[in-house]
Amino acid sequence: MAKSAKYLVVGSLEAYSGKSAVILGVAHQLQAQGLDIAYGKPLSGDIGNSEDEDEDIPFIPETLKLADDRVQPTVLNLNAERIAHRLGANDRPPYLAQLQQQCVAQEGDLVILEGPGSLDEGRLFDFSLGQMANAVGGTILLVARYHSILLLDNLLAAKQQLGDRLLGVVINDVPSKQWTTVTQQVKPFLEAQGIAVFGILPSSTLLRSVSVAELVHQLKAEVLCRADRLDLLVESLTIGAMNVNSALKYFRQGHNMAVVTGGDRTDLQLAALETSTQCLILTGHLSPTKEILARAEEMEIPILSVDLDTLTTVEIIDHAFGQVRLHEPIKVECVYEMSADHVDCDRLLKALRG
Repeated sequence: MAKSAKYLVVGSLEAYSGKSAVILGVAHQLQAQGLDIAYGKPLSGDIGNSEDEDEDIPFIPETLKLADDRVQPTVLNLNAERIAHRLGANDRPPYLAQLQQQCVAQEGDLVILEGPGSLDEGRLFDFSLGQMANAVGGTILLVARYHSILLLDNLLAAKQQLGDRLLGVVINDVPSKQWTTVTQQVKPFLEAQGIAVFGILPSSTLLRSVSVAELVHQLKAEVLCRADRLDLLVESLTIGAMNVNSALKYFRQGHNMAVVTGGDRTDLQLAALETSTQCLILTGHLSPTKEILARAEEMEIPILSVDLDTLTTVEIIDHAFGQVRLHEPIKVECVYEMSADHVDCDRLLKALRG
């Protein structure tokens, strides 16, 4: 193992906690301080969503402008077939040894490894978060999304499981109403328990937004107009199913919405186009009127048509909001700013150097 390189494994308690955002923000700050950063994602894939997961792998190295020799290849691509094979095999999985072999040749000041989606993911292959950190002689930074004060139980359990390998945590996605509780009660408590809190990141509607292009992909939608505006970002979802007067009042309260309504509800479609709507999603595979298409063209609002019912459409969009990607440049800039404002990288670097 290269003696000059330190290893930081960034993990989480649950999938989609914001590991990629924290890695980007921290790495960007440390690069600005002159550190030579390398990156790897040893375990990739999600049985339910492996295609999207794989698309994410080159994003961080490209964004950080890492040279090829500062990017470690993925060791294990997790999928149903590989799991089935593992269940029938008696030999010990070779993945930790492969990871160690990569680390022998790795140069740089700090190698950031993106860990699995939870503490135990990969354990079937002896490739869990703690096992990875042990294999490379690294420490662990946990990214924990704040749902409630019950996060404390999960972090205390993580500390017990990971022991001295746990360097500390970054608490992510803290709502403004909970900010005082987290900064004045949760953080001091964790610090007293020996769990360093290197950062507390506020909730961001921008970071949780989804591009219209991503909705097209997830919904397998047909784009009826303004295919040139699929880069628009959607921050909220609104369902148009009431009378038009109620709908207009409802729509006016929204911001950067995706409005889902029936393809036959011309009144609601017109109301949506007059408010802060980023895209109109028509269910039932019904075509809008020429008037609606003309108005949408004029307002530069894409109209999508889906061959789905409203409930299924809403479920798919909700799922998309829960698996937000950072690929838009405006999101990357937001991550950099939030990290600079809310993550203490000087303290983190000091802790890494021991």
